[in-house]
Amino acid sequence: MIKKISFFVVCIFCFFNTQCDEDEVVVDFDNLCDDTVIIDEGLYNNLISDSFLLSKVEIIDDCLNIELGASGCDGSTWEFRLVDSGAVAESLPEQRYLKFQFVNKEDCLAAFERNVSFNLKPLQIDNGVNKVILNIEGWESSLTYSY
Repeated sequence: MIKKISFFVVCIFCFFNTQCDEDEVVVDFDNLCDDTVIIDEGLYNNLISDSFLLSKVEIIDDCLNIELGASGCDGSTWEFRLVDSGAVAESLPEQRYLKFQFVNKEDCLAAFERNVSFNLKPLQIDNGVNKVILNIEGWESSLTYSY
């Protein structure tokens, strides 16, 4: 009788031991964008950019998505930065001023488009209305970032 009980306990232990936990999927919502906006007045004032064409600019959740076109070999070495001036215009809602920097070291004449996105959370202002107007140099209209 003791052998049967011992065998049964060992079988139950083995059964529970073989149960695998499901892998927990953790989504880091702060890193869904390609990069993060930089707030730096000096960099903003001295920003130099290579030629590019903004095709589309839109805010999705906390990301500013930018579609741009430029000449190059394949666009794989292009570098991007989104820089905020650090200044906040006192309006309702407040406004911020940004510049997009594009660095292109490719010497080919083919035309390419790329999409890049920037996390806007550093631009949030505790203003009670949870929104800020973004003015991006080179883009014809302002964008409202609601958070």
